[in-house]
Amino acid sequence: MNLLPYLVAGWLLLIGCFGVVRSRDLIHTVVCVAIAQSGTYVLLLGIGFQRGASAPVQGAPGAVVDPVVQALTLTDIVVSATVTALLLALVIQISKRAGTVDPDELDELRG
Repeated sequence: MNLLPYLVAGWLLLIGCFGVVRSRDLIHTVVCVAIAQSGTYVLLLGIGFQRGASAPVQGAPGAVVDPVVQALTLTDIVVSATVTALLLALVIQISKRAGTVDPDELDELRG
């Protein structure tokens, strides 16, 4: 068992979370969230990897890779792209309304 994918996934998650905590800009925060989410891709691919396994096609001889993990990874990519697009759209609206993307300069929400 190779620990490298698990270490890389944990490192990406920690770097992303550290960036979110230290961020002074909303766009930087969105990028750090995307980096933290990319750690899940590496984790899923590390779980589904089998050395010497072939593609999951009908009648393949020997060991095959689990197609469920591949489907989960693709779903995770789509969800991550959607979340990133939504967060960037919210940042654009905040910038238009408040004139800044610095979270400390934003006023309280008004009703």
